[in-house]
Amino acid sequence: MDYIEYNRRAWDKKVDQGVRYTRCVDSATIEKAKNGDWSISVTTDKPVPRSWFPESLNGQRILCLASGGGQQAPVLAAAGAHVTVLDVSEKQLGQDETVARRENLTLSTVQGSMTDLSMFDDESFDIVINPVSNLFIKNIQPVWQGAARVLKKNGVMITGFTNPLVFMFDPKQEADGRLVVSNPIPGSTLHGLSYEEKQAAIASGEPVQFSHTLEDQIQGQVEAGLLIAGLYEDDFGGSRPLDRYSRSFIATRSVKMG
Repeated sequence: MDYIEYNRRAWDKKVDQGVRYTRCVDSATIEKAKNGDWSISVTTDKPVPRSWFPESLNGQRILCLASGGGQQAPVLAAAGAHVTVLDVSEKQLGQDETVARRENLTLSTVQGSMTDLSMFDDESFDIVINPVSNLFIKNIQPVWQGAARVLKKNGVMITGFTNPLVFMFDPKQEADGRLVVSNPIPGSTLHGLSYEEKQAAIASGEPVQFSHTLEDQIQGQVEAGLLIAGLYEDDFGGSRPLDRYSRSFIATRSVKMG
């Protein structure tokens, strides 16, 4: 099974459904960004600290990696950056293009997988923004390596990812308010399913998700030449049982060593 192609179709479908991470920012948000009042998130709700960015984004070349949906990229473009958005979903990219047309913004969109940045030259970007998305690919090391290659020396990568412990619990039990450990890390949402259950999961059109170890998430960046220089956590805002006990998302700021 080609998981990347399957998940591409799944995210196209989610745009049609209008789920949260496919909804374009409004005009008021863009107007504020043009006047220097802006923020973005790479997790659920918690904004990325402004101290993680340069004082001004004017002239900064930013790659929004696996970041379609009309959310981060238009805000950064309105704040003065030269923004390129790469996403596997054509319809997610269409959301960014919609905001750009509506608000008279300039940004570029590229359809492709976060695992292959070969279309970009070495040291092309000052900043890489990667919201929670690497749960949709099986091997994340190419993401770190690709990002490190296209970043300029001393460039910054800001990424969000799912805390591995989220995937340990049986999702059906969690939906009923019970936290039952049943899944190994790393793994996938297809782990432990019978053939019939796997076929039903695939037929549902929901993206296949993969869990990754913290070692792969953090040490993987270090091995790619990125120095971890900041970290914070986020959650589902109290909407899931796990929120009572732990944070479900992690964001990191890493710097490409010169």
